[in-house]
Amino acid sequence: MSVKPPTAEEIRELARESHIELSARELDMLVQTLRAQIPLLERVDAFTADPPPSLARYPKRDAGAPMNRKDDPLNAVVRKCHVAGAPSGKLKGKRVGLKDSVCVAGIPVSGGSHVLQGYTADMDATIVARMLDAGAEIVAMLNMDDFALSGNGKTCACGPTLNPVNPEHCSGGSSSGSGAALGYDWIDITIGTDQGGSIRIPSSWSGVVGIKPTYSLVPYTGVMSIDPSLDHVGPMAKNVRDCALMLEVLAGKDPLDQRQQEVPVERYTEPLDRGVRGLRLGILREGFEHSGAEADVNDCVRKAAAALEKLGATVQELSIPEHRDASDLLFAIVPEGMMWLAATALQSVHFNGSYNPSLADFFSANLPSRASKEALTVKLMFVLGKFAARQYNGRLYARAQNYRPKLRALYDKALKRYDVLLMPTTPMKAPRQDSEAPYSMITNTAPFNMTGHPGLSIPCAMSKGLPVGLMLIGRHFEDATLLRIGHAYEQSVEWRKA
Repeated sequence: MSVKPPTAEEIRELARESHIELSARELDMLVQTLRAQIPLLERVDAFTADPPPSLARYPKRDAGAPMNRKDDPLNAVVRKCHVAGAPSGKLKGKRVGLKDSVCVAGIPVSGGSHVLQGYTADMDATIVARMLDAGAEIVAMLNMDDFALSGNGKTCACGPTLNPVNPEHCSGGSSSGSGAALGYDWIDITIGTDQGGSIRIPSSWSGVVGIKPTYSLVPYTGVMSIDPSLDHVGPMAKNVRDCALMLEVLAGKDPLDQRQQEVPVERYTEPLDRGVRGLRLGILREGFEHSGAEADVNDCVRKAAAALEKLGATVQELSIPEHRDASDLLFAIVPEGMMWLAATALQSVHFNGSYNPSLADFFSANLPSRASKEALTVKLMFVLGKFAARQYNGRLYARAQNYRPKLRALYDKALKRYDVLLMPTTPMKAPRQDSEAPYSMITNTAPFNMTGHPGLSIPCAMSKGLPVGLMLIGRHFEDATLLRIGHAYEQSVEWRKA
């Protein structure tokens, strides 16, 4: 028996933590019962899972090593690695970089944190297996904000990621490396995650394409979470077609992902060349009115809307007043969600699906000695989560979750009149590295993590030497419409000269 049975005093303290006072008789009974239970628990603890089938299909895996700054001047890459996929498939010839929160068996993964430094995954995320089966070549693990709890790209344990257009400015986060690494000619497509804008913000600031798919369209199994009700994972690329191609490979049902219910999928590359004639675009007025909004960003996005109108789309302005404050709901969900995730050793609980015991063990073993090294954003979320749970007795989280269907219905109502909603991805261009990135960077992105609508960010202009992002929001599981519009704009406008 490797686990020492608890003493009577330890049992009494454990009970008191749950507000239970034990009588002498109850304490004695629990001592005896718990002693009898330990051999059973030890047998369960000895269970081992089979290696992932994709590891057997693709056993040659080179974990590689961190890159030096001469070869990685943007600090976008945590490590260069190599896993070759199938000899043929839709992604044959595509070199893929993964956010450092996506598990690949045999490759270190740290979630951008100090706590997980030294952890090597023993499973393949479902999306990893799918892209390898499609012939992709995984070539890098990419930098990210500490536990994905920031949007500026500056909080990673490996240091800040620099903007590929102007390194003096922020790359955007938390999928910072996934945006910046697309500036390298040896990476074609990257994978990011998005709980409040973490695919779309770096896409906007770094001048690349990124799609937050409809909630649950792409399985999240084997990817580090913040809150399962907010988690999205999706592709980023240098052009819309590559995003559509990767989405075509990744989308679909995974029995191991508890987030999914019915998951209708399409061939996302098929409608790309249909143009926009006949589509109805709604310019969301409130998306241009947030605090910190820059006039040149608004002007560029409106010019992009006018360009789409010239291509045959119908463009009208609409108003959803609730959009102004919708992003605030994120701060009632993320802190408590992250707190409970940490309390379950990054596993969450109460679902049928895939768990990661080795990650749980590594996190729990290293958190006590390393937590103080984490970024202030991580410390804030952990402390705020505990404070909110204690002060509001869980009802704050519950009220925010219960408001989500109402918020979703407001956008759904607008999307009955329009095929997509249009607004700036971020109200501002990338701020300088030496300045504080404003909260309002998430004001257009975060509402759609709450509602699950798909969101595509595409570059629409350069202004004052920095990219401007245009965001399109669509109906649930109509991701193809966003990609079709984005591709039409991309093909007709030389945005870098705009």
